[in-house]
Amino acid sequence: MHKILIKNIQELVQIREYNVKNVKGNEMNNIPTLKNAWLAIEDETIVSYGTMDNWPGISDWSNLEVIDAEGRIVLPTYCDSHTHIVYAGNRESEFVDRINGLSYEEIAAKGGGINNSAKKLQHSHEDDLYQAAITRIDEVIRQGTGAIEIKSGYGLSLEAELKMLRVIKRIKENIPIPVKATFLGAHAIPLEYKNNRRAYIDLIIDEMLPAIAEEKLADYCDVFCENNYFTPDETIEILLAGQNYGLISKVHAEQMSNYGGVLAGVKVNAISVDHLEYVAEKEIEALKHSDTMPVILPGAAFFLGLPYPPAKKMIEAGLPLAIASDYNPGSSPSGNMNLMNAIACIQYGLSPEQVINASTLNTAYAMGLSDNYGSITPGKKANFIITKEISSLAFMPYAFGSNLIDKVFIHGKEYKGI
Repeated sequence: MHKILIKNIQELVQIREYNVKNVKGNEMNNIPTLKNAWLAIEDETIVSYGTMDNWPGISDWSNLEVIDAEGRIVLPTYCDSHTHIVYAGNRESEFVDRINGLSYEEIAAKGGGINNSAKKLQHSHEDDLYQAAITRIDEVIRQGTGAIEIKSGYGLSLEAELKMLRVIKRIKENIPIPVKATFLGAHAIPLEYKNNRRAYIDLIIDEMLPAIAEEKLADYCDVFCENNYFTPDETIEILLAGQNYGLISKVHAEQMSNYGGVLAGVKVNAISVDHLEYVAEKEIEALKHSDTMPVILPGAAFFLGLPYPPAKKMIEAGLPLAIASDYNPGSSPSGNMNLMNAIACIQYGLSPEQVINASTLNTAYAMGLSDNYGSITPGKKANFIITKEISSLAFMPYAFGSNLIDKVFIHGKEYKGI
């Protein structure tokens, strides 16, 4: 048994003696911490913590690694519950188009957007997709991500969606952090189905879902519920079909307009509804009476210049809130969760405590992992960050352009690369 004892921790953040699945409303304003602390790990598991004036008696020093964290903060690794990290090529030309005044919808209308990524992916080999994704995943782990969700949705055909999900399965089998796979065949209507959208929906329900279930390739089923993409009724139909194959529901909701995605998600008991730039009172009220986690994606709103989601208003209404990166080539080409937290602080007015709760415990809930990840709790997996020497937790979103992470531990081992 390998044991680690981290001592002289300036501040041990997000400690919870008992498992808490998520925090909401006023609970998000506070984050339990210990100053001048120690943390004990055995193999993959957190076993105990305390303050240095209550230093643990150690009877067996064999196989014990001692780390001095003086001047440093220790906190759980981030959980990123919304990414599209498997993709082919990039879309920097669309970035230039937006700078020159074209909207997301105008770019999509001329063959860009999701269909652009789908065309590139359909002509890519699985090995190339895997290697490119592994490089990105290595980067985000070094930036503090300790669990990740990955969506399909750049395939938009039976063969290409299966190809994406097989790549995600291979990633899941070969990286040290937990991976959740999401089927997002309902990401856009392929160009060849432009005049027969019903046929594509039937393809999703009658062919894609059975094939995915047979190979056990996905944990979740997601739909982009938005004008010119999928209607609320279509969203519900597809998600209920996914539930028939054991796939838990998620929804891309209220990103470009107030269109009904949140209400559709609540109706089918989705685990999360994500984006939320155009959430209004009716959505907040519906979420209050559900177990669905609202997830904001600051990188996408920042990159596309969208209105800010009413994040503070949702918390003040008593809701939980999670933060994820939406790492993808078209609207959020970054998986840096500390940057996402900084944007939420700077632009949305959230506090450092709120964003840490949102990017650790609550986003673990949004990917069904809060029993084992998202907090420093005895019995949970030992996934944590040791910062460089910094003055306080608030310094992390404050110094948004600096890399303040010294070490990342995954399942009790210092991360050295995949």
